[in-house]
Amino acid sequence: MFGRNLNPVAAYADVGVAAKIKSATPHQLILLLFEGASSAISVAKLHIERGEIAQKGKLISQAIDIISNGLKASLNIEAGGKLAEQLAALYDYMARRLLSANLENNIAALDEVSTLLDEIHSAWIEITPDNSDS
Repeated sequence: MFGRNLNPVAAYADVGVAAKIKSATPHQLILLLFEGASSAISVAKLHIERGEIAQKGKLISQAIDIISNGLKASLNIEAGGKLAEQLAALYDYMARRLLSANLENNIAALDEVSTLLDEIHSAWIEITPDNSDS
């Protein structure tokens, strides 16, 4: 009657994410990107299992966008040197694997990217400024 039928849980989650982003440090923003990509991949797997192709495609595209235009774009190749170059190559690989997973409904490829993201995410958590000895 008054427009779109909004999902109140989704609206609440959107507000929560917006609040986190607004108050986040650059390091925390990177952590949020990892969490967003991982979440999108997890939900995409559920959509593959249910045969919900459009929703699966939307979430995999979202994960690719986060990895390519969030994580990879945040790299400073000049300052990060070889490590940043290797991460950029790894992010490119992940995006290609996600594209393949989308085209082939390949859960194993989604799991592979999830594992890679989790490993890098764990490393980012370890280097959180609050965890340093300095």
